[in-house]
Amino acid sequence: MPLVDRKTNSAEGMDAPELGIPVTIITGFLGSGKTTLLNYILANQEGLKTAVLVNEFGEVGIDNELIISTDGNMIELSNGCVCCTINEDLVEAVHKIFERPGYIDYLVVETTGLADPLPVAQTFLGTELRGMTRLDSIVTLVDCANYSLDLFDSQAAYSQIAQGDVIVLNKTDLVDAADVDMIEARVRGIKEGARILRTHNAEIPLPLILSAGRFESDRYFEAADAGDKYDREHHAHGKAEHVCASKCGHEIHHDHQSNHLESDRFGSISFKSDRPFSIRKFQAFLDKLPANVFRAKGILWFAESPQRHVFHLVGERSTLEHCEWLGEKHTRLVLIGRDLDRRNLYEQIEDCLTTPLESQESD
Repeated sequence: MPLVDRKTNSAEGMDAPELGIPVTIITGFLGSGKTTLLNYILANQEGLKTAVLVNEFGEVGIDNELIISTDGNMIELSNGCVCCTINEDLVEAVHKIFERPGYIDYLVVETTGLADPLPVAQTFLGTELRGMTRLDSIVTLVDCANYSLDLFDSQAAYSQIAQGDVIVLNKTDLVDAADVDMIEARVRGIKEGARILRTHNAEIPLPLILSAGRFESDRYFEAADAGDKYDREHHAHGKAEHVCASKCGHEIHHDHQSNHLESDRFGSISFKSDRPFSIRKFQAFLDKLPANVFRAKGILWFAESPQRHVFHLVGERSTLEHCEWLGEKHTRLVLIGRDLDRRNLYEQIEDCLTTPLESQESD
């Protein structure tokens, strides 16, 4: 049964339900399971049509079999849902969704792992979107397996919990029950009154997180007027800075978007190449990866393998899964950490590429 009764939507005519389309914001620190939860929602909707807004589609990793067509920043999914990238303007992205023919039942917004959900909530509450949508809940995922790492001197991580209406303690299967109890107690100390759920693999009954009605705008505005526990000065957007360190046209950069990279001293490195990695060289790179690299993810092409490899690293845990290539082979890797030696790390990544001679030998 649909969670909301939805007939039509129109950015112009506002031909929408009285309360507007319900919106859920999914937030959580790096590697907490936001993408896994998003995939779970899309796979278990029972006929709902959901629009998904993400900062970068390439970071979402929606299962390949769900994608049936693309149109610029808009991706149509095989279950009738659509996915739209958020580049500069969230309001514009929502309008693009509403301008499509047909209708949607629900809107889900996934933030990056270093973002405070507050500015996203403010956009839905303080712009023309307030007449078109209804902010239903902010869902925050917490990675129980990595909570003990020194994350919560991060302003972003604290804000994600402080703003959460529903807080999902994820990956409970990887830690002892006593540790989960401790984490829940700490979370309750940050956000009293939140609905706290425990799970693994981000599997949550959808009525507990969609159309849950947990967001209270009156309480939100009172908290905003009174001032919260943390300093909001760090919401200012920085300017993207690009540093080229390559001799062969690859890219290295760090972005200052609507997140907390500067205030938390986090930085990112993005690497792209049309050449494959050597498995041996990449493993050696991982073996000496510094502890201040907390998150890594990539689509990897190995000279020794015909398959596409999806790489994830969170804290000290890493996974490498394989599937078939759907397009041109390529190598892409993103590292995120605090106080990174960008140039040195970039050179180490570049050293993982095969030489022309090695590529010929692997053919």
